Amino acid sequence: MLMQISSGKGPAECELAVGKFLKILMKEMKDIKIVQEVKGQYVDCYKSLVLSVEEDVSDLEGTIKWVAQSPFRPKHKRKNWFIDVSMFKEQVKIDFSDKVVRFETFRCGGNGGQNVNKVETGARAIHTPTGLTVVCTEARTQHLNKKLALNRLSEMISKQNLDAQILAKQVMWIQHELLERGNPIRVYEGLTFKRIK
Repeated sequence: MLMQISSGKGPAECELAVGKFLKILMKEMKDIKIVQEVKGQYVDCYKSLVLSVEEDVSDLEGTIKWVAQSPFRPKHKRKNWFIDVSMFKEQVKIDFSDKVVRFETFRCGGNGGQNVNKVETGARAIHTPTGLTVVCTEARTQHLNKKLALNRLSEMISKQNLDAQILAKQVMWIQHELLERGNPIRVYEGLTFKRIK
């Protein structure tokens, strides 16, 4: 499972809260891996982090509130800083291998005379795990049609993987905008980031 910790469009204090929350998570869980990070303005500050987590952490999803005087702007009146924690399923990449492709052959009409009427030159390639199908009848031989169908199927699966990856990134990016300021699931206090709720 992927966990995104985001400062939204918040100031440097929110970015610092993301860094402090990461340190808390590293202590609480051992199987966390940083997949992606967008650094903030200062050291140990992050605009956004994407973490890979093995255990169920759905209880962390929501808003985290940090109550503290700004370490960057000491005379600033604001003391409540918010960050967002969101969960996403890890992207499953479809692997392509010739071994999982099943072929069907058939006679195809059109120009070609006796060859077209008597020989099965058309090829249908079926990717067994996904059910994706490609039909190829352009070439005059079955061997060439199978080769063309296999290439097209490979391109189709690559495009599907790329589209899924782009969609996942867009969904994560949109989540940055949805930071709710209020109704926190956890509250931390002070520069030591001590949990009070």
